[in-house]
Amino acid sequence: MHWIADLRTNVHSVVELFIILMECIGMIVLVTSAIRCFIRWLRREGVVRLELARGIALALEFKLGGEVLRTVIVRNWSELGILGSIIVLRSLITFLLHWEIKNEEQALQSASPSAAGPRFRFTKEKKGAPPANEA
Repeated sequence: MHWIADLRTNVHSVVELFIILMECIGMIVLVTSAIRCFIRWLRREGVVRLELARGIALALEFKLGGEVLRTVIVRNWSELGILGSIIVLRSLITFLLHWEIKNEEQALQSASPSAAGPRFRFTKEKKGAPPANEA
């Protein structure tokens, strides 16, 4: 039975290591996204808000992954309740960020089709009518 205690200790240590790794990756993603977007904002380049929202969403995904891993090593119900509420809040924030990103992308596409990247439209033109881009 001594080997079970050792196995439990080893699993606990490995899970804690991966939790810390996931949390650190999330922080690195968040900080690098913020710095990159701040520099782009200073230079007045591109769509900074959308890029920052994507970076925050990705960072939250890593943080959420760390919280899900943390459920493996929770020992009592009060810790599980706190952890569950953190997971629900982070999931809600992630959902809202993805919703905001989707709406922002749609707004950009409707404002200027070239901002969202190249789009090819194949339309039939009527004989004798001027091309659509010249009208």
